[in-house]
Amino acid sequence: MAEGPPKLAWRPGAIVLFGAGLVLTVGAVVARDPTLLFLALPLLIVPVAAASMVPAPVAPGRLVWRSEGAGPSVSVLGTLTGVPSGTQGSITLGFERPPPLEEEAAPEVVATDEGFRFRLSWRCPYPLLTSVPLPRVVASDPLGLAERILGVAGTPLPIERFPPEAARLGTVQLRRTTPIPGEVLSRATGRTGEFFSVREAAPGDSRREINWRASARRGRTLVNEFRIERTGDLLLVIDRRPSTLGRDHDAELLAIECAAAHGIVRGFLSQKARVGLALYGEFLDVVPLGSGRTHRFRLDRALAAAAVSEVSGPAERLAVSLRRYFPPGVTTLVLTPLADEEAVHLLPHLRRRGFPAFVLSPSPLPLLTASFPKDDRGADLVRRLMRLVRRQRISGAWEEAPVLDWEEYWSLGELRRFLSHPAASGRRH
Repeated sequence: MAEGPPKLAWRPGAIVLFGAGLVLTVGAVVARDPTLLFLALPLLIVPVAAASMVPAPVAPGRLVWRSEGAGPSVSVLGTLTGVPSGTQGSITLGFERPPPLEEEAAPEVVATDEGFRFRLSWRCPYPLLTSVPLPRVVASDPLGLAERILGVAGTPLPIERFPPEAARLGTVQLRRTTPIPGEVLSRATGRTGEFFSVREAAPGDSRREINWRASARRGRTLVNEFRIERTGDLLLVIDRRPSTLGRDHDAELLAIECAAAHGIVRGFLSQKARVGLALYGEFLDVVPLGSGRTHRFRLDRALAAAAVSEVSGPAERLAVSLRRYFPPGVTTLVLTPLADEEAVHLLPHLRRRGFPAFVLSPSPLPLLTASFPKDDRGADLVRRLMRLVRRQRISGAWEEAPVLDWEEYWSLGELRRFLSHPAASGRRH
């Protein structure tokens, strides 16, 4: 998006000079002393002359940037072109670092013949979804007395950080599959069944699966995909109700949940599965079951806009509302920190309404104990007590559904085992 640059703005140094010149001018008139007037003239002229040296408004600069890195490492690389020629020395770039990203190194900005090239090195303490606003491009005079903000044509840069295992969960064959109305699926297993579509070849595909005619037409290797290979439907339920931890910690845990859900959505949609999303605060916000690129955009938009609710809705309302939008029996993954007993009450209501649930629970302990001193016996004792309380709550939740106590935020290997072998996970019917 492009925004027109505002008018010329004076910096504090210019205001001081104008004020001093005005005082001397008034003094010259009152004292009838021309010497004071000669001293005031330079102070009044210098800011005006400096303003004339500020680059005039031009077409908005063109910004091209991208993010790189994996896990907690975030590197932002980009170029800004179209700035006034020959004035790079008087133009500065300001970058806004969205929380909770931390700066690892100072920004590297290099002037080129066409504009600027920059690199930002940040660190992400936990998985999250955020966006970096457009940089602030300021043109000023060599004396630093006046400035003008130049327009920038571009879009905010999305930052997506989630555990790498989340994107590979789509290959898990869910046991509970809800067929499309009017569709009857065979109980046969293996790579058989009705032809569904043609897809890109992937490691592990045999030569027999290659569609040679389609590959010759498209110029790349394509394989046949059959309907029996499609995974089951998946419903993601995110608990965004406030808890006793406080609003700041609730927002951090919700960011972790949404980042994990974002990766899981990508993994299952890439396998042509249907995915639904339910965000529960005071009331239920729903994205119905669907698949495809457009559906992924809907899910991404809903996850990016998720925020901690002001009011906590009752647990039974969630289970009752889900029956209006989703069929019973669909595999349900609940993302909740289980910070208090009210969150545990969600699980029996879901089970009674016919939603077999797994629970992915980001532990609040790493966030709560991050500021504890490492070599303090009192802090160690508090940490142990908090861990015992956490284990007791997790054990109570296991009576209704299998729970993954997610303490290592950058790994989701255990969740794959939960989805692959639900019977071995200890779920009680």
